[in-house]
Amino acid sequence: MEFDFDTPISREQTNSVKFDGRQYYFGTTDVAPVWVADMDFAVPECVTQALQERLNHPVFGYTLYPESLYQSIIDWFERRHQWKIERDWILMAPGVVPSLFAAVQAFANEGEGVIVQPPVYFPFFSAVTTNNRKLLLNPLREIDGRYEIDFAHLEHCAQQGAKLLMLCTPHNPVGKVWNEYELQRILRIARQYNLTILSDDIHADLVYSESTHIMLARLAQPGDKIITTIAPNKTFNIPGLGLSALIIPDDEQRKAMKTMFETLHVGNTNPFSIVAFEAAYRQGDEWLNALMKYLQGTRDFVAAYLQKNIPQIKLIKPEATYLLWLDCRELGMTDPQLRDFFVKQCKVGMNPGTVFGEGGSGFMRMNIGTTRESIEHILLSIRESINK
Repeated sequence: MEFDFDTPISREQTNSVKFDGRQYYFGTTDVAPVWVADMDFAVPECVTQALQERLNHPVFGYTLYPESLYQSIIDWFERRHQWKIERDWILMAPGVVPSLFAAVQAFANEGEGVIVQPPVYFPFFSAVTTNNRKLLLNPLREIDGRYEIDFAHLEHCAQQGAKLLMLCTPHNPVGKVWNEYELQRILRIARQYNLTILSDDIHADLVYSESTHIMLARLAQPGDKIITTIAPNKTFNIPGLGLSALIIPDDEQRKAMKTMFETLHVGNTNPFSIVAFEAAYRQGDEWLNALMKYLQGTRDFVAAYLQKNIPQIKLIKPEATYLLWLDCRELGMTDPQLRDFFVKQCKVGMNPGTVFGEGGSGFMRMNIGTTRESIEHILLSIRESINK
């Protein structure tokens, strides 16, 4: 099948955060939006067909999770990730971010420690701080354009009475795919200090051809306490539908998360989320394969363009995700100056690295989930602005 990722689709006036939220976030609508982590591509046809079929029935009442939904998860992760999930391990959830907040409440009491590894997706911080838990930072180390975990410091954090480690894998925003050696070291520390691990694998399907993502839970031993967040939302560009799932092999931990959701009364969903979720996992393989080829081409195009035309900006070349982590420190600007430069002169709306915490100063996050022509225009605008 042929898939078109080059034809632009107007998203303005659709209540899109990415497009219609520009005035609020940047103070102007005159910026190319490459910030919010959704893509500008049409979802797979299998998803729109499934939604249309459900729409043909005129009643949209309270909806159960069908067994076919659970089976689609089991089949997808065995087919794509060689991970055998048991039906009883699956707990449907209202989204990955609510799951972060619920896990913090479920597995750490007020004042107890939760480990977060910045620079990282910013709800990891707020999930801890808004719930009055102790934020223990284990900053990633950048060495020659690659990121590593500081394992000695991670163990030090664990020794501070931490109860929970929130792992982003693959990592947003730095695009790192943790290898088996690194994952095994994380597991050994977790076992030694009785840590629960919340493994956020929402980008697990968006991995480039030279890398292999390993689900942390595949390496688990009996007694390991791992909660894995999964969803087709980023993979198939349906984050607005919200539904996700948690894979929790441990009965007590699964019960704890279920109780937390029930306490908050967030167990219900809508029929369209269910239909889209299942259709994507059942029939989305070919579309995803084509998407990753396109994104890899765009990633490599950006890398070559920056090296040749804008050497002051260094790309931390991602192994996964459609998010690029741009090192702009050679431009010699403060973080407010950097943000203003891109917005006011380049007319490009990106996420400032500072929102991702320690290690984000001097960086910007750029979303390449759009047409390559749009990315080319953006790079040209940046180049011309720097040359001025």
